[in-house]
Amino acid sequence: MSANSAPAIAGWSTLGSVLCGPARTGTNALRTFAAGVALAIAVGAASADAQSQEMEGMPGTSARSREVRNVLAPPNQVVAIRAGRLFDAASGRMLGNQVILVRGERIAEVGSNVIIPAGATVLDLSAATVLPGMIDAHVHVNTSDVNTPARRAFLALANAQIDLDAGFTTVLDMDSRGGFNTVDLRDSINAGLFQGPRMQVVGQSINQRATRIYTDTKSPRFYEGFTEDKNVNSPWLARAAVREAKLHGVDWIKIYTTQDFVGPVHMWNPDATLINSPSLTQEEVDAIVDEAHRIGLKVACHAYAGEGMNICLKAGVDSPNHLLGLDDAGVRLMLQKKLSYVPTIDDLLALEKDDLRETGGRNSRLRMLEQAFRKALSAGVPMVFGSGATSDAIPHGKQANQFRYFVKWGMTPAQALQTAYLPAARMLNYGWDRQIGSIDAGKFADIVAVSGNPLDDVTEMERVRFVMKGGVVVRNEFGAH
Repeated sequence: MSANSAPAIAGWSTLGSVLCGPARTGTNALRTFAAGVALAIAVGAASADAQSQEMEGMPGTSARSREVRNVLAPPNQVVAIRAGRLFDAASGRMLGNQVILVRGERIAEVGSNVIIPAGATVLDLSAATVLPGMIDAHVHVNTSDVNTPARRAFLALANAQIDLDAGFTTVLDMDSRGGFNTVDLRDSINAGLFQGPRMQVVGQSINQRATRIYTDTKSPRFYEGFTEDKNVNSPWLARAAVREAKLHGVDWIKIYTTQDFVGPVHMWNPDATLINSPSLTQEEVDAIVDEAHRIGLKVACHAYAGEGMNICLKAGVDSPNHLLGLDDAGVRLMLQKKLSYVPTIDDLLALEKDDLRETGGRNSRLRMLEQAFRKALSAGVPMVFGSGATSDAIPHGKQANQFRYFVKWGMTPAQALQTAYLPAARMLNYGWDRQIGSIDAGKFADIVAVSGNPLDDVTEMERVRFVMKGGVVVRNEFGAH
């Protein structure tokens, strides 16, 4: 069959081609514009129309999605993928000459002796390396920029589609930077209204994000309300904030337990040590974690170092992020509580120049992360891929560059790749490791391919040439047989 006859939308335009530069596949600007217009209508209706987390938390289809199936796999489709090399995410080994049989949106069979049924669409990736779709467990599809609600929705969709095109078939959005439009985006993708990655979302974080002093733009106002209307100033109020967030449809709760300034001193002390002003007490974080777990949510924590970092680890948050000041005691605590570690690199790469300037070359957050990463790796702490992708400075679609740093900092290429698969899937809510994270029968057909062998050159993951999500081909630069 020809490439055009495959159950695919290869070349289907994304909103990113309008908002974030030209797409890498051929696009139709009018179709992209129509998709954008549709989003403005769909975002308001998606939450009511989409049953967002069916099948043990996995995205389901609603009545509306059955009418709009251009990005969902037909249940009766049969696709066979000939894989020259297949990465086994569980063992880290590369298998040769495998066949992946896809029925509908799921993998039916995998192996070297799979019989291809008559009439199946055959995708020939015999000269390629085939891997599971990657998982990025720390993105921000919205930025902190001030935008209208409609533009924020457009940017969120564009960034999500850029990530999918780069091979990240699942993302965890770690704070929508105000509001809950990521819930609507997740539900619209699940309903088949738009192409996009599988998503779990935080929505809006529930405590103050204090990177810098909050400027009072209404000078007559003094302590009229809580910053960003977020009040978690006691364990009971913290529990109430978790329950309120759940009503908005989120999958995760996000907290920030370190602040980056004290008075006029921002980020770095005069001795080039990092400022780590704790923002919550142990009792408050304990209450947040307990309440979230009680009602079926997981908790992510932004923490750089010091007391705020230790509070998160002691409370047993599900996704400790950054941990630049991780020490031996912190490592022991993570192992004791069986916590994963999400060491974001891309966001710190963007901050490296400023950090070195402000410390006179004596220190940077990237240098601190390398030390923490090596310490956690040597101790056997499970590592989970998360990039921090959010903006032009920390771009979506480029985050596979982190694999090279993982290898540089002591991992084998296989270990680096594995961070974006089963460890990440296990960390996600709803037991998603039963549905994604490896190419196994019964799981969703989330599959990517690259030309070379990433066990020889891990930067191959920065050049993904084939993406399938749920049995639908998003991009295919290899063609069909």
